[in-house]
Amino acid sequence: MEKANFGVMGLGVMGKMLALNMERNGFRVAGYDLDLEKVRAFSAESATKNLIACETLEAFLSTLELPRRILMMVPAGKPVDGAIASIKPHLAKGDLLIDGGNTYFPDTERRSKELEAAGIIYIGTGVSGGEQGALWGPSIMPGGQPEAWELVKPIFEAIAAKVGAVPGVSPGEPCVAYMGPRGAGHYVKMVHNGIEYGDMQLIAEAYDILHRGLGLSNAELGEVFGEWNRGELESYLIEITADIFAKNDPETGAAVVDLILDEAAQKGTGKWTSQNALDLGAPIPTINAAVESRIISAYKEERVAASQVLTGPEPRIAGDPQAIISAVRDALFAAKICSYAQGFGLLRMASKEYDYNLNYGEIAKIWRGGCIIRARFLNDIRAAFARTPDLANLMVDVEFAKMMNTRQASLRKVVALAAESGIPALAFSSALAYYDAYRSARLPANLTQAQRDYFGAHTYRRVDREGSFHTEWQ
Repeated sequence: MEKANFGVMGLGVMGKMLALNMERNGFRVAGYDLDLEKVRAFSAESATKNLIACETLEAFLSTLELPRRILMMVPAGKPVDGAIASIKPHLAKGDLLIDGGNTYFPDTERRSKELEAAGIIYIGTGVSGGEQGALWGPSIMPGGQPEAWELVKPIFEAIAAKVGAVPGVSPGEPCVAYMGPRGAGHYVKMVHNGIEYGDMQLIAEAYDILHRGLGLSNAELGEVFGEWNRGELESYLIEITADIFAKNDPETGAAVVDLILDEAAQKGTGKWTSQNALDLGAPIPTINAAVESRIISAYKEERVAASQVLTGPEPRIAGDPQAIISAVRDALFAAKICSYAQGFGLLRMASKEYDYNLNYGEIAKIWRGGCIIRARFLNDIRAAFARTPDLANLMVDVEFAKMMNTRQASLRKVVALAAESGIPALAFSSALAYYDAYRSARLPANLTQAQRDYFGAHTYRRVDREGSFHTEWQ
């Protein structure tokens, strides 16, 4: 029997879709899962496709050409360690093992060292795009040993999303690139998800301001977001937001969005981003605000009770609706720039701390298609890093500075309108505070240092001379 070019271990939604994507692009793929029902479903697909369904690990390994290339698509954490433990004794030197799940990057660092010592090539790979992205072209962020990239490059470039593709003219640019050593791929995917949290929260707050504050109907909101998606805010998340407002529940006839409980779940990648940023000393307040907004949304019963006790203004915004809609649009774009500046700032600090040698322009390039945060303005981010590869902050790039300078007034207006109307806008507010803090030549940290020296003799530095100083305050 003809050997398979690639193996997928874990045939859940993402694993199965990636396998089908590979097969559609000309590769013979073997699939294996502990759940025999998933194997049988995969087997049904193999009747008309170049797939091999395997019910045992031994059969799976025997179908693969050498060196074996195996993609694990199992839940992060202990399941990955379990999968590695089960397959490692059967692998030979030079075989390649890929973790394509949302793994916390320190785990990838650890596994990479352990497997490399055994002669097994390991590559931690971030995959973004959800079910449809996995099937039709995701954004792929591989990291690990350089030789690992060479082994997967032809397959990953074939299955990745393509930007700028013109049938019969140009295949487009594949949304995949080698990120760096060890855990670099999973680190970049973690920050991608943190930025995704920020994007989603900013959009949710814009919706709240326009819906509860301005009183726009779902139909009107769909039109507004549809129009925004034809301009500088064009992105996957804006596109699907417009679609969401148009969807009605077949049983009740009500808008589905109005029937959904206002508690946002999370799987942990946003929290990991916040935790790591604190460890590195990287300011990412908008991403943090997005994580905290999801957390406070889970306090539904307490919020309902508090709404009967605590007072505040009614969420009603007066004024010219079109002017307010325009202000929210510009504020959303400005806050989005702030959020991405924070995310890329974190990548910059991590690259130095972990010796990843990340290419920020390449990261922006592969995020332009396939992934959840794909957006038109990632082209501008790519161009910014092409102009200045070691750019300290996205906001000080010559073009992004112009964008911020012409929109910061709208961001202030929207934050003020939300505050005056009692509408929580944690992400918008934090974006504005970040912008103002970053552009401030002087901050009140001098008083903080004085307080630290007062109660703990922590010393301070002076503006008029070198050295460390302490004052006897009493």
